[in-house]
Amino acid sequence: QVQLVESGGGLVQAGGSLRLSCAASGRTLSRYSMGWFRQAPGKEREFVAAIMWIGGSTYFADSVKGRFTIPRDNAKNTGYLQMNSLKPEDTAVYYCAGSGRTRALLQYEYRYWGQGTQVTVSS
Repeated sequence: QVQLVESGGGLVQAGGSLRLSCAASGRTLSRYSMGWFRQAPGKEREFVAAIMWIGGSTYFADSVKGRFTIPRDNAKNTGYLQMNSLKPEDTAVYYCAGSGRTRALLQYEYRYWGQGTQVTVSS
């Protein structure tokens, strides 16, 4: 079992930055692909970014490409979502997720989920 806890959400002005953290316990995070998803009010949860545990390949939704990165610190068993140039449309609850698959981009491919953290971007 892997337990994931997100932190770092909050209120930020448009153009600002936030770094979300996803702390893992129970297993070594480096052996899991890690994804970030978000759900805005009234919308379906959607893919944001992912990093694969073999090779470290990263993937980003078109809407965040060039603005977000997904570093991870294996020594701290923690992954991050670095969000820059934030826009009001980035407002959502952000979830981190872990998958034992070598490549996982879809929600059903992720077995472990955090509780979510709210990000609000004001205009």
